Amino acid sequence: MFYLRVDSLSKAYHDKVLFEDVAFSLSKGQRVALVARNGTGKTTLIRILAGEEPADKGRIEWARDIRVGFLPQEPRLNPEHTILEALYASERPELQAIQAYEKALQTHDSALIQKAYAEVDRLHAWDFQLKAQQILSRLKIDQLSQPVAVLSGGQKRRIALAQTLIDAPDFLILDEPTNHLDLEMMEWLEQYLTAQSMTLLMVTHDRYFLEAVCDEILELDRGQLYRVSGGFSDYLAQKYARLAREERETEVARNRYRRELVWFRKQPRARGTKSRARSEAFLALEEELNAGAPEKALELDILMPRLGTKILELHHLAKAFGPQVLLNDFSHTFSRGDRIGVVGPNGSGKSTFLNLITGEEDLDQGERVLGETVSLGYYRQQNMAFREDQRVIDAVKEIAEVLPVRGGGQITAAQMLERFLFPAPVHWRQISTLSGGEKRRLYLLTVLLSNPNFLILDEPTNDLDIATIEVLEDFLQDFQGNLLVVSHDRWFMDRLVDHLFVFEGRGLVRYFPGNYTDYWLAQQEQEKAQRLQAREEKPAERKPPRENKPRLSYKQQKEFEGLEQELEKLQQRKAELEQELANPGDLGAGSLQRLSAAFGEIEAEIESKEMRWLELAELAEGNQDSTL
Repeated sequence: MFYLRVDSLSKAYHDKVLFEDVAFSLSKGQRVALVARNGTGKTTLIRILAGEEPADKGRIEWARDIRVGFLPQEPRLNPEHTILEALYASERPELQAIQAYEKALQTHDSALIQKAYAEVDRLHAWDFQLKAQQILSRLKIDQLSQPVAVLSGGQKRRIALAQTLIDAPDFLILDEPTNHLDLEMMEWLEQYLTAQSMTLLMVTHDRYFLEAVCDEILELDRGQLYRVSGGFSDYLAQKYARLAREERETEVARNRYRRELVWFRKQPRARGTKSRARSEAFLALEEELNAGAPEKALELDILMPRLGTKILELHHLAKAFGPQVLLNDFSHTFSRGDRIGVVGPNGSGKSTFLNLITGEEDLDQGERVLGETVSLGYYRQQNMAFREDQRVIDAVKEIAEVLPVRGGGQITAAQMLERFLFPAPVHWRQISTLSGGEKRRLYLLTVLLSNPNFLILDEPTNDLDIATIEVLEDFLQDFQGNLLVVSHDRWFMDRLVDHLFVFEGRGLVRYFPGNYTDYWLAQQEQEKAQRLQAREEKPAERKPPRENKPRLSYKQQKEFEGLEQELEKLQQRKAELEQELANPGDLGAGSLQRLSAAFGEIEAEIESKEMRWLELAELAEGNQDSTL
């Protein structure tokens, strides 16, 4: 059943065409991602679909009577509402009834509670309440009487996401749904969206999220829409094949262009009709080649200042805000070339930790010792201090007119911009004309061009498109200095870091040797061991009277015998998966993610069958007792 049809959709701002004659359709149950470079129109396209903005031309057709939910990047919540009112701001009578019931509970008025209870019962809305409680718990939303006006941007974003999910529309449009979620929340959201069999269209830069959730990807590239079936790894493979094909076709066109260029230069100024036609065809070919030119790779081989033997020493650091302890007696000595990621729940102190290291916040106790040769470069989440009327190239020149590169020579401000995916015409535009993602990219470039040898990055992938993240990863992989990064982008972390600081709450920070996937697998093993230990301790606590033990039926006896064989096979398959995960070889990130998901499913199945085996084992003891 179709849910959405788009035909001949076009949009331009002044002389900039974002997309032209775009056409696609979505059916019930599809989970589709839209990917594109910043500033090329992906957010505009989904805003048009959500009815937030008009198209220049084209037709949008929705299936009759379906409800569409839209999560924009910037939440639009009423600041006068409480969190409770914001969460249930819906026209659905079920949600209005739940809101009335929650408010009645706060009054402790038994008559009012009874009336609200009866209305929820009449509408059969208890399932909505249970789902809402699950969503609020997973997104760590509490204190429902708190006013929206006092919340941080991240809190508002989580409330807007919860509101959209609780409303349970037939079709979800999500713009960067993982922004401001910690890793635990993101993994839950992946499972929630896939388990609910939702129909959705989303924009996200999180590649693991794309791989886990989406079954189709739409790419908006140079105004054209390309459709790829499968997850992110399938998209990468098909895009590579498309670009290779285009490159071959472009090379043929370039050869023709060279021949035409020789002819064009030989012609006199006064040309006949045939000559004019040929010169017009030449100019059209030149324009086509320029429009279809492959993207330039980011190659900033900058000669950074030399690092000495002493990098950074942290001795017995402590920091608290009132009763909330963020750091307690933390010490670490950085070595040359360390690449460390910082992970932990939202609010656990990760950004504060970076501010303490850079000296932007004062320590409660402890000492920070920075090596004499260390030059810090700090990319913050919120600090983009550009003048809106300033030109792009002037913002870069304020940092550096030129930089030295390895092997001698220099790189100019204009070259740096081009290699950071800002084409020449953009250099002279005012910063106010850039998209949010383009401003982020420009800010990141200014940090890198201060030529640090110790980079500290706080959520550097937020609001960046996948193409920019990939070229940033390529640059950072070649970066010879130290790297300390806070990021919720698991793919980014897996590519770039080899150790983690894990913020566990209450001031505890654990050092973990490995990247994010290594940490995730270790956590799974630890949780499994805890479950097994709990199961082993549980039967020992039970001491039912021997004479009253129930016995196994014939059917249960057969099930009991079969479970032992099934568990043996499952354990064997689990060992195989562990071996594959321990030796990934040339496996891509997509394959690794699928293996990890299969490993989790096997563990869950083993746990379920072991619990059933324990139940039947107790009954089997009753059979043995009766024979004594």
